[in-house]
Amino acid sequence: MIKVVLCDDHAVVRRGIRDTISEAVDIQVVGEAGSYPELREQLRKTPCDVLVLDLNMPGRGGLEVLAALREEGSSVKALVVSMYPEDQYAIRCLRAGARGYLNKAGDPAEMIEAIRTVQQGRKYVTPEVAQMLVDNLSAPENEELHASLSEREMQTLQKIASGKKLSDIAEELMLSPKTVSVYRARVLDKLHLANNAELTVYAIRNNLV
Repeated sequence: MIKVVLCDDHAVVRRGIRDTISEAVDIQVVGEAGSYPELREQLRKTPCDVLVLDLNMPGRGGLEVLAALREEGSSVKALVVSMYPEDQYAIRCLRAGARGYLNKAGDPAEMIEAIRTVQQGRKYVTPEVAQMLVDNLSAPENEELHASLSEREMQTLQKIASGKKLSDIAEELMLSPKTVSVYRARVLDKLHLANNAELTVYAIRNNLV
């Protein structure tokens, strides 16, 4: 039996995933979490084989959770399930330690196949992600600058490009305005940009918003 823990801050989404997984006789949901602290406690109490992880959560987001699991030497295999397009996040998640990446808008049957695949120690990617990986390997020198951004930096970029103020971004991400300003400065430096206007243009040109 494949033991699965779900981590998503929306209870309705967790319920949908649980219902999908229940159709498989060899997969069992043994726990749920709505945040990283809850996930840590859940994994401490209930070991599992596969973690189905949302990318966008309050506090520590999915990429930070992947980094934390790697640092802790966790043996759990993470499958990221996100609303974000594959071309923006799939490769970043795989590099961060995820064993697979699925878009929430995909076929529910893929979820079961993906869980079985990662539990076997293999990576699960859609044909679109596989093509991106091939393209990335064949032309690494052409990699976009934003590929080097951390999750928080990417979130900051996207929210600024969407016209939000730093104070509003800080409130949404549950960070201090000073911290958000630091992320903004890092984004501008990494992307070789001078101000928010250039940042917005960059985000639009690269389909990040």
